[in-house]
Amino acid sequence: MSDINNLPKAEGKEEIKKDASHSDNVLEENKSVETNNSETKDTPSVSEEKTIDKNKSASDDIENSDKQSDEVFNEIEDSNAEDAEDEGNKERHTIEIKAYDTMSLEALTIELERLVKNEKVQAIKSHVDGINSEFKDKFQALLDEKKEEFLNDGGNEIDFYYVSPIQKRYKEAYNNYRKKLNDHYQNLEKNLKQNLADKLEIIEELKGLINVEENINTTYKHFKELQERWRTTGPIPRDKYNNAWNSYHHHVEMFYDFLHLNRDLRDLDFKHNLERKLLIIERAEELAADDNVMRAFRELQELHKMWKEELGPVDKEHREVIWEKFKAATKKINDKRQIYYQQIDKVYEKNLEKKLEIIESINAVTAQGANSHNGWQKKIKEIEDLREQFFNIGKVPREENENTWAKFKESVRTFNRQKNAFYKDLKKDQYTNLQKKLDLIKIAEDNKDSDDFEVTTALMKKIQSDWKKIGHVPRKDSDKIWKRFKAACNFYFDKLHATRNAANKESLDAFNNKVTLLETLKSLKPVADKEKNVESIKEYINKWKDLGRVPNDKRYIEGKFNKAIEDFLTSLKMNRNEVEMIKFENKLDTINTSDDNKDLDNERYFIRKKIDEVKSQINQLENNLQFFTNVEDDNPLVKEVHNNIKTHKEALKLWKSKLSKIKELY
Repeated sequence: MSDINNLPKAEGKEEIKKDASHSDNVLEENKSVETNNSETKDTPSVSEEKTIDKNKSASDDIENSDKQSDEVFNEIEDSNAEDAEDEGNKERHTIEIKAYDTMSLEALTIELERLVKNEKVQAIKSHVDGINSEFKDKFQALLDEKKEEFLNDGGNEIDFYYVSPIQKRYKEAYNNYRKKLNDHYQNLEKNLKQNLADKLEIIEELKGLINVEENINTTYKHFKELQERWRTTGPIPRDKYNNAWNSYHHHVEMFYDFLHLNRDLRDLDFKHNLERKLLIIERAEELAADDNVMRAFRELQELHKMWKEELGPVDKEHREVIWEKFKAATKKINDKRQIYYQQIDKVYEKNLEKKLEIIESINAVTAQGANSHNGWQKKIKEIEDLREQFFNIGKVPREENENTWAKFKESVRTFNRQKNAFYKDLKKDQYTNLQKKLDLIKIAEDNKDSDDFEVTTALMKKIQSDWKKIGHVPRKDSDKIWKRFKAACNFYFDKLHATRNAANKESLDAFNNKVTLLETLKSLKPVADKEKNVESIKEYINKWKDLGRVPNDKRYIEGKFNKAIEDFLTSLKMNRNEVEMIKFENKLDTINTSDDNKDLDNERYFIRKKIDEVKSQINQLENNLQFFTNVEDDNPLVKEVHNNIKTHKEALKLWKSKLSKIKELY
């Protein structure tokens, strides 16, 4: 057998690299390595036993290595058979498989829609299977939660029905995928059968070449035409692929044996095939040094396809040598791939540990429980955060995935049961509160038509106060009963106000007089003397006060008057604080005309809050000055701080004046 160093020199490496890199998945020639087991003596000595043990260990290593080689070759061959059936399958290696376990129902639906729309349908099967599995698990978990809520609200299990828009959208995308896939395979099946028939016909023609009585050059030309037809014939069913190729390869070799009558033609083909296969080996050895393991393995698969499908045999003296060389390079690449998988497995194992820790944390939160609504709301937030962490961790080992997901669902379900039990008891209180509020509604509706305003007004105000003191009612009843109660109260107080307005002619006269005064105010023009302008405005305000109150349904006139005053003061060039106080006094006059002190209380609270805010800002600025101990007073930054303090102190003075003014009204 020839030494590998004596084989013809490889040329055209770049061409092989280019040819190999365009595809992601190919088949490899299915070779098996035979191992010879050493015979042992019947009664070995002690030293011989040690030798035998060493030999056995070495034999086991060789056997394991051969087994691994067979596995990777079978893997490549099976994958190639799948791709040979449908060339669109190759694209599945270039489409990203995302972390579907970390995606929401909506995100899973969007990703499925994108894949079905943009990718070849036969290339996304594994992607769709992953998405579908995650969607079903997560939707089932959601469905279980909704069902428990329904039952806890008093519903019957037989009546439970839940429809989600995202589920409907997902089903549409999935059904679209199934339809496109079925249509594709129906069309593909017709072509596969025809292509298989064509290739079987080529094999039959190859058989007949050996018995043809014609010029050898003519026969050889016919042989090359058959080879080209084989290469250009489309895909065939994957279960027929290997048998068809092996038969074809067998008859090609038989033809080359037949060519011994014309060694020049045969040796020329052998030489060409050898040169090309040496280039393939060289490229495979380069790939063994590539750090991108998965990319290297995919290109290796393409090299195997070229070796098997595009190139014929070489001279027998070189066949085993170059095959062993190619197999060795294949083993190196696969060994690196196995190490890569082991590293991924370690990451998955770490993810499993993290997910199990989160499940324990959920169980701990459940064990703590809570005794109040606010307490349970905090626990719910904790569980939601833990759920989010669980989904964002990443994949776990495949054999642990189902068990981990089941544990997670059970831990969350246990928490929900405990939470729902609390709220079930809480809802008993809510139904008690509901009955109390219904009693108040009855009082309001029974008295809304009353004309005894002195007695009924006090009663209506009391039940309004009692309503506020009663706790929560079931959510489904809350809006409905509030609208009933509000309608009854409003009906009574509207009637009360209407009666008072009708009985108070003075308020109606006041309104008419205020309309006239407002028109006069709108036509008022500022004069050069600022004091006279201020006096004029104050006179208008005093006249407005003297006219008295207007009917409740006509109080909008107050807002128009305030707007007219504000517009006039804005046009004056006078001290800002003085203008603000005039406007504020007028605002207080309007607020102070209401039936209760609610608006006045709100205004006083607002002013006190502003005073506290300004004081805090002044303190902060004065503290900032301490950082400028060695800085001159004319420093721009120091000046700016002093100016800000001055501005805030002026504002504080104004707010205090407003507070003093409002206190006078109590």
